[in-house]
Parts: sequence; structure tokens; C-alpha cells
Amino acid sequence: MIVVKPSDYIANLLKRLPEEPGVYKHFNVDGELLYVGKAKNLKKRVSSYFNRKTYENRKTKALVKKIADIEWIVTHTEQDALLLENTLIKKHKPTYNILLKDDKTFPFIVIKNEPYPRVMSTRQTMKGGGEYFGPFTSVRSMYTVLDLCKKLYPIRTCSLKLTEKNIKAEKFRVCLEYHIGNCLGPCVGKQSVENHDKSIKAIRHILKGNLSEVREELEKEMMSAADELAFEKAEALKAKLKSLDKYQAKSTVVHPTITNVDVFSVVSDTLAAYINCMNIVSGAIVRGRTFEVKKKLDESDKEILEAAIPLIMEIFRSVSKEIYVPMKVSAKDSELKVVVPQKGDKKRLVAMSEKNAEFYMKDKHKQQEQVDPEAATIRLMQTMKADLKLKDEPRHIECFDNSNIQGTNPASACVVFKNGRPAKRDYRHFNIKTVKGPDDFQSMKEVVYRRYRRLTEEGASLPQLLVIDGGKGQISHAMEALEQLGLEGVIKVVGIAKRLEELYFPGDSVPLYLDKRSSTLKVIQQMRNEAHRFSLAHHRKKRSKGALHSQLDDIKGVGAANREKLLAEFKSVKGVKSASEVALGEVVGKRIAAAIVAHFKS
Repeated sequence: MIVVKPSDYIANLLKRLPEEPGVYKHFNVDGELLYVGKAKNLKKRVSSYFNRKTYENRKTKALVKKIADIEWIVTHTEQDALLLENTLIKKHKPTYNILLKDDKTFPFIVIKNEPYPRVMSTRQTMKGGGEYFGPFTSVRSMYTVLDLCKKLYPIRTCSLKLTEKNIKAEKFRVCLEYHIGNCLGPCVGKQSVENHDKSIKAIRHILKGNLSEVREELEKEMMSAADELAFEKAEALKAKLKSLDKYQAKSTVVHPTITNVDVFSVVSDTLAAYINCMNIVSGAIVRGRTFEVKKKLDESDKEILEAAIPLIMEIFRSVSKEIYVPMKVSAKDSELKVVVPQKGDKKRLVAMSEKNAEFYMKDKHKQQEQVDPEAATIRLMQTMKADLKLKDEPRHIECFDNSNIQGTNPASACVVFKNGRPAKRDYRHFNIKTVKGPDDFQSMKEVVYRRYRRLTEEGASLPQLLVIDGGKGQISHAMEALEQLGLEGVIKVVGIAKRLEELYFPGDSVPLYLDKRSSTLKVIQQMRNEAHRFSLAHHRKKRSKGALHSQLDDIKGVGAANREKLLAEFKSVKGVKSASEVALGEVVGKRIAAAIVAHFKS
């Protein structure tokens, strides 16, 4: 069969897909939803529809022929993708998805709201029915965790009404579960409420993912079983540990306690902001979309988000009375509750929204680059100019780094980036000439002075930005060199400190902290690392050469040819030193052998 060739639009879209877990949606030319699928890797999975030589059935081939557009939502895990896929299929009922007739939901574990609470599985979530954990994408994994909880902390499984009045009236008798050790007999007063609540508290920790204490207890029991040569028991405990490691109680995309809420987040570049909104209805994400907002002035992310929230809620016809956002914003609707989550499931939802907004922004950038290859460079230069408050775009940047070990063989290097990329032909090495001992500050001053004196004398172009690997001390000495050359206002200087990757500017004691994902910071870090690598390579070469020279080349009569003969015969300087005069004479002659022995004795 012939491969279904994608259109140019789809082919370009496939190149931009993220290699992340998530859900994808196929649409036809009329914008109708054809299919919803999940993927561990969105790029690989969606691309596979278009690079097959054969299709397993005619339905798949017919689907691929109709695909005119693709949308996707990025999730934290593959399990979240499975749950979100299930939610979207039930809501939208796409043409090419198989709809299950029993319409079962994913299972949960519930700690019942009752005296001496039971811990059990359920597919129904009811308000006030208890505390729910899940959902689980695998029934097997759910029962593994449930069995683990009951094994570690024996609690009742019966449905008796264990009120204090009934227990005192001795209405019940212990059952088989008590006799085999699976229950401690609360029905006859053999287990106190406090003891049972302690077990429930421990189980709650397991279901929330706080597994360290449980893991330690299992490991201790496993080692004890191994010491007693009970290998089958130890292997069973090892399997339990593996199940515990794989267990993930919480899901971001389906949670019964979070309902009828909108989640907003925002990311931005120099030209636009990207606002993601997710609608959560009845505990599940039913819709997610990212909007692009062009910047007219220099609006902050907070200002853009405040203006966009009521507009987006109107577009979605949202009736939510609560929103989750990454920063404190003012709501125009006084009845709208604004929550900035700090931890837990709500925080994870905001993080997921931010992740989708960021991927949408990256996708927009890639679309632009497909049309205009220079767009990425222009955007990077504009971003760096704005972040560092520069007068001009930093098309030409240079970075210096010094290397020495206890002051020996001091060296320095200058790396050059043009349009945000390494220009390796312009890299330069420097041997420190005027500085004695390990003085990084004076070494920095010397190489900066030498570099820009030469460029000035030759009439070559000067960089718009100079990056110094170091803090205030290195910056101030670099500035002294520029001042001597009359260039202090011509070249902008910034230093990067290693501890917190903060940026320092001359005369400013307060550092600049850029977002770790900032393209400006990434370029500066790349330059710093490249300068360090280049400088260290030169320093090692000098040190290696100096080590050979100091040991053999200082001996009268030992030239390059004799040195090579000696190292070839005795393998190292240490071997030459320990060799006898007779053995040395056989290689380089008696006269030079005597000189070598005399040198090492002295």
C-alpha cells in the first residue's frame, strides 16, 4: 500500500510536536473532531499515523486521509494522558473512537466517612461519602496498594454499624478475619478508636504518596526475611516494594474534590503573551485552550492575565465561581474566588496549565521559524536587549574566563558569539604576562585590556556585550581596563556568578535574577561554559608542556630527540630518575647519562 502523504501544513505541524506525554485530537477540514488519542511521546505517536506503509484496518486509513488539523494537550504523565483521553472521549464522542457501552469510570480508593472507617475500592464518588484517592488507570495496581495497606495496617472490612452504643451493648462477635489476623476486633472493643485512627492516618500517608516510612518498614522486613533464609517471603516483599515505587495515588486531570473550577496561567515573550485556560467540571478537565495576546505596550504578565480572565470566561461561557492562577490577580467579579495554590493537586493543575502555555508559545515560535529562519535570532536578540536593558541588540558578544592551578601556568580565553551562536574562528587564547601568582582580578584586567586595545588599533568591530565569568571583583577590574581604553560607555558589561546564576552589572550591588528557562540566561550560561572549556583546554596544554620541560629539558645535553628516546625506553620521568647510569648510557651515551644522574641527585 502507498503511504498517505500529509499536507504541507500537517508535515510542518508534525515537526513542531513536543516529545512529551499527552492527548492529541484529529480534526477534519470542517473542524469536526474525528479522534482523540493518548501518547507517551506525542511527536512519535502522531507522526506514526503518516509514516506507515500499511494500516491495520481500513478505518485507520480513512481517518488519516481526513485529518486536516491536529491539537494536543501536554500532561505530566502517561497515566494522566489516559485519564484525560477517557474524559474527552466521553464528553465529545468522536467519530472514530470506540465508545464503551458499560461507560465505567476509573476506580478510586475511598476512606469511608464512618466510625472505624473502612478502606475500600469504588467507582462512584459521592459528596460526603469519604476521602477519595485516585483514579487508578490499572485495577491491578489499585488492588496491590489496597492489599498492601491492609497487610501493613489491619483494619476491619465488615459493614457493621460500629457505634459506641452498639459496641457497649455487645451486639457483635468477632469473625474469621479477626482469628486470621486481618482485623483487630473493634466490634467487641478489642481495638480502640485512637489505635484505629492511627492506622487510618498511616494508610492516608500511603495513598497520598508519602511512602518513605512504609518503604523503610518493608525494607527492614525484607532484610529480616532474607537473614532467616525465608527467600520466598523476601521476594514477595520485594515485589511489594516495586509496586510501591510504581504507585501514584494522585491524578492531575481527574479529581473528585476539585470541581467547577477554571485554571489560568500565562507565559510571554517580547511581542506576545500566551494564556492557557482549563475548565474542570465534576472533577475532570473537559476543555483546555491557549490564547495569544499581542502586547501593545510593555504590559506585565499580571496585567495581561487580569484583563484576559473575564474575556476568556465569557468565550467559554464559564459559570465557575473559583479560579486557580499562578500569581495574585484582581477579579472584576466580586463573587469570583481567586486562589494561588502553594502545593498539592491544585498546584499541579496550575503547573500543567503553565506547561501547555509554554509549549504553545514554543510551537508559535517554531511556526514562525518555518516561514522565516531568521525569526529565532531576531526574537532572541530582542529578548536579550529587553532583559539586560541594552541600547542595541547584542549581535556580537564576548566572554572571558581565567584558568590556573595555584598560580602555575595562568591562562585566559575569550569566546565569541555572533547572533546568539558560537563564532569559533574568533576564539582567542591569552597567556598571562604581567601578573605573578594566582590573581584572577588582575589577570582579568590584563586580558580585557589587551583584547580591546588590539581591536581598537586594528579598527575591528567591538562587541555590544561583554560577559565576565565571576562576580563584582572580576567586573570592576574589567571595567578598569575598559576605562583606560575609553570604552566604558561603548561596551555593556555583565558578570555571571556561579552560586545562584545571578547577573551583576557594574556599579549595581543588587543582582538580576532571570527565570531559569530564560533564553537570555541560557545564552550567557552557554558562553560561560564554553569559555571555561576553551580556557581549561589551553591551560592543560601549557601545564603538560611545562611539566615535561621542567623535568628533562633543563638537563644540559638532553634535547628533544634524547628526551623522546628516554621516555620511549623508561616510559616516564620517574622511570628515567630511577634508572641506573649504565642503563641511561645505553640509550643516550655515557656523558649525557652522567649529567642526568647528577641533575637528579642535586
